[in-house]
Amino acid sequence: MVSLPTPHELRAMRKKAGLTQEQLAKKAGVSQALIARIEAGSIDPRISTLRKILAALNTGEIKKAKIKDVMHSPIITVGIEESLEKAIELMWKNGISQLPVVDDEKIVGSLREETILKEVAKGAIKDLFKQKVEKFVEECFPIVSIDTDLDEVARLLSVKSPAVLVSEHGTMVGIVTKIDLIAKHSL
Repeated sequence: MVSLPTPHELRAMRKKAGLTQEQLAKKAGVSQALIARIEAGSIDPRISTLRKILAALNTGEIKKAKIKDVMHSPIITVGIEESLEKAIELMWKNGISQLPVVDDEKIVGSLREETILKEVAKGAIKDLFKQKVEKFVEECFPIVSIDTDLDEVARLLSVKSPAVLVSEHGTMVGIVTKIDLIAKHSL
């Protein structure tokens, strides 16, 4: 007996294919509302409708999501000679927890909120914020091509780094963080 995919499995298949509900509906020749109700489990589709949806999901036209689909651009950076206070202001203002560090426009490392927090826990906060970023620089974030699959990015983010920089022909064009990737898969 052939096992039919559950609503949860259909949703996962659609997301893996990098399609919105609307895109899948168009490919399958059904309404977006029907796709939404099927994925929510509120209706059981006819076998013929399910076949159309599965055929649309299995076509060779479906492309894998790429990092360029979720990256943020332009990249917010901090200069190596800037004060830690300036870096913290940038993080706060932009709602981010790490920054690439640059020296003459070249990325030379990273600054992460957990590093700053460890220093705050040691005390001497007053003098801490006057110090230069260079004292707190850590290794650079991994750099990947703009055409990198999100599966590879997820692997890098899960084992190596809180962010990945995106390069196009040697120029840094974007950044992706763990939450960007999580949000892409949850939407």
